[in-house]
Amino acid sequence: MAQPDFSPNSEAIEFILDGKSVIGYADETILETARRYGVEIPRLCYKSGYRAVGNCRACMVEIEGERVLAPSCCRYPKEGMKVAAENQRARHAQNMVMELLLSDMPEKERSNNSELSRWADFLKIGRPRFAARTQPRHDLSHPAMAVNLDSCIQCTRCVRACREEQVNNVIGYAERGAGARIVFDFDDPMGASTCVACGECVQACPTGALAPMAEALMQKPDKTVKSLCPFCGVGCQVNYHIKDNRILYVEGRDGPANHGRLCVKGRYGGDYAHHPHRLTKPLIRRADAPKSASNASLDPNNWQKLFRVAQWDEALDFAAASLRRIKDEKGGAYLSGFGSAKGSNEEAYLFQKLVRTGFGTNNVDHCTRLCHASSVAALLEGIGSGAVSNQVSDVLKADVAFIIGANPTVNHPVAATVMKNAAARGTKLIVADPRVSQLAAHAEVFLRMKPNSDVALLNAIMHVIVEERMVDEAFVQSRTTDYEKLRAQVKKCPPEKMQATCGIPADTIRRVARLYGGAEKAMIFWGMGVSQHTHGTDNARCLIALAMMTGNIGRDGCGLHPLRGQNNVQGASDAGLIPMMLPDYQRVASADVRARFEKLWGAALDEKPGLTVVEIMDAANRGEITGMYIMGENPAMSDPDAEHAREGLAALEMLVVQDIFLTETAAFADVILPASVFAEKTGTFTNTDRMVQLGRRALELPGEARQDLWIIIQMAKRMGLDWSYEGEDSGVAQVFDEMRRAMPSIGGITWERLNTEHSVTYPCVKKGAPGEPMIFKDDFPMPDGKGRFVPADFIPADELPDDSYPLVLITGRELEHWHTGAMTRRSQVLDALEPAATVSMHPEELQKLGLSAGDMATVSSRRGAISLHVRADNGTPPGAVFIPFCYYEAAANLLTNPKLDPFGKIPEFKYCAVKVEAGGSQETHMSFGGGIMATASE
Repeated sequence: MAQPDFSPNSEAIEFILDGKSVIGYADETILETARRYGVEIPRLCYKSGYRAVGNCRACMVEIEGERVLAPSCCRYPKEGMKVAAENQRARHAQNMVMELLLSDMPEKERSNNSELSRWADFLKIGRPRFAARTQPRHDLSHPAMAVNLDSCIQCTRCVRACREEQVNNVIGYAERGAGARIVFDFDDPMGASTCVACGECVQACPTGALAPMAEALMQKPDKTVKSLCPFCGVGCQVNYHIKDNRILYVEGRDGPANHGRLCVKGRYGGDYAHHPHRLTKPLIRRADAPKSASNASLDPNNWQKLFRVAQWDEALDFAAASLRRIKDEKGGAYLSGFGSAKGSNEEAYLFQKLVRTGFGTNNVDHCTRLCHASSVAALLEGIGSGAVSNQVSDVLKADVAFIIGANPTVNHPVAATVMKNAAARGTKLIVADPRVSQLAAHAEVFLRMKPNSDVALLNAIMHVIVEERMVDEAFVQSRTTDYEKLRAQVKKCPPEKMQATCGIPADTIRRVARLYGGAEKAMIFWGMGVSQHTHGTDNARCLIALAMMTGNIGRDGCGLHPLRGQNNVQGASDAGLIPMMLPDYQRVASADVRARFEKLWGAALDEKPGLTVVEIMDAANRGEITGMYIMGENPAMSDPDAEHAREGLAALEMLVVQDIFLTETAAFADVILPASVFAEKTGTFTNTDRMVQLGRRALELPGEARQDLWIIIQMAKRMGLDWSYEGEDSGVAQVFDEMRRAMPSIGGITWERLNTEHSVTYPCVKKGAPGEPMIFKDDFPMPDGKGRFVPADFIPADELPDDSYPLVLITGRELEHWHTGAMTRRSQVLDALEPAATVSMHPEELQKLGLSAGDMATVSSRRGAISLHVRADNGTPPGAVFIPFCYYEAAANLLTNPKLDPFGKIPEFKYCAVKVEAGGSQETHMSFGGGIMATASE
């Protein structure tokens, strides 16, 4: 028998399987070898990638010379061993185990699509001869998952899924003997437990004992499509199971970023595509419906109040003609465009190309400006590249990982599982954040720093590293410049001096410095808690300096990783959807760069860098920008001082919005173009690890909605551009090929290769090259090849608490929702899990204000006020409040400060002064999940 392809990690072992010679390996079980050779051995407790336990006994085989049968999932081959998996004795044992297990199954489970049923069919097991055990009651307390313990065979796959894979530690095993059973926390109903609904247990369960509430797995899909998750930057690969053009259920695929894992959003959040609020026809604003800042509260079920239905040609002609008129009368500088980090690379590329060549301006931006622009500014300045140096999985190779200003268990849940896996294997986590996250429980050291004190803390850590001679002098001397400037700055910042500012005792700072500085391999991860400050660039400068001074960059298990927020933040930036950079971070101001793109695109380009997101809104308020095209962004919710942003949108002469729902921003539009959701398009997306991955169309478009790429091309043609992209999905493969010519970093990645491999990491300059998961090995992409130290001094936030506004507002995301909530609040499960806006406060603060959990309170800043329910949260520090920004009825960004970081031009979302008062009301509340609009008053 020919040996199949395999990449062994250990020595080859030849043995006999069912009378034929096979090649196994010392680290490969008999079951795994058999699978490679096409020999099917029944198995239920075994799951590829999980720790084998051998407790179901369905995979028993006979080994010559041994008295008893052996579980093939736990036994490893030896040279010359003779194994029988299909002889009479082995088959009799397999059949008996399967019949006994099947006898306990309710009738419906015997015929479903579960693994147990498939193996019973494989072995031709009929109706069992044995009586069933006493059947436990069903637990239907969770909105996403049903617990049917009458179908449980106690294989413990769910326990391993929860405890060892996702490291959530919710599912356990209680009692013994005949009474043994699965429990959640302290034998709580699943819906009342600490379950985060990642669904790993459901995906792992071989019988349906844990299953989707809708029992979707009982139905047979029409097709299965390999694609990607549409939410965060981790870039999980998924299988969409489709029936009647609807997503039946979603499973994790063994992609390089997730290895089969998903979070609650990826597994249960896809039904937003089928929500009745979907835009399916072009709309034009009615002549008798003038715009005002109050439009943002428009009920999507009452859209006729402001809009009328139009034909596609009418809507496109009207939109393009209006934008052309503004350009002709006032100039291209009066136009702007917001693209989307939720769209594909091809969409981002064509959108920025349209703005630059059709509008004649560089006023193009997207939500990266609101997330990691300060990180990118510091990275470009310090090491010449805004990309992550090492992938998330490298944390498994690190001795120490420093995670600061990030909450991965909420924002990047699957990446967080990798970090938790690393901690379980011995990586020491240092977690620094004003709020206590779930990851803090896995940390060697948790630093509950004061908000706004990052620079003080990081300078103090670097002071100790210098003082105690932990600096990698060889790396500093050979690969960096300006170290003496940094050394002079941190010399002024001993822990004893900084401890009052950052709230961390000097001894703890020294301990952290020794952990990080003394590690052979150390990684740094950070999020928007670092970047979204007026001093966000300074925060990132300090992190870059910390990595370079210790030589923790350019090696496995080391490096810098700013965790990207939305699914294509990295790719949209790479594709040029930012005002001062053309694709591949080639500067607009460079004459040579412009000349290359002018030749490629056949159009003249403006030499002046464009305005950023917040600057564009300011200009709209001043009448200096009067036309805007927005694709998939929601600045009426996502911009700071949202009332100011809404006033700017209302002031525009022409606002074209291309989206899937009537968002708060779309309510200000003059023309609305109904677009495609993620599962309705084909395109590439680049995750936080620099993996360019292929998302494939799984659904057909509803009504008259159109592909985003098609809409952009149609707008471009009406703006006078001679574009010709042809082929499937509006010529997406042609667009990608043009991107390869414009962007050297992806030059070696072909469309054909992506169709085969699904994911390729860049930089990948030459065809066939494997890509580079780790970069900066030998030098940095700087003129002299050296990294540059940029020292930073502590600067307080723009707006500090005072007697009138005594508390600090921290904003962010929550696990169940995403960005401005337009998608996730229209998912039935996600909306059921977190249906209402809340403000989290420490119990001490609640006591001071005479509030209790569940009370209504009003939170006010100098810019606005919102009312929402109170949530008691020990993780939020005294003196601060936390509000997620996904709830339109209590939009956190009505409160936030628009003051910009001077380098990254990013607003100070993470810090402003507020006050909290008892009472208040929410005039309206939309129940998005079921598509039913309700009105409630508190």
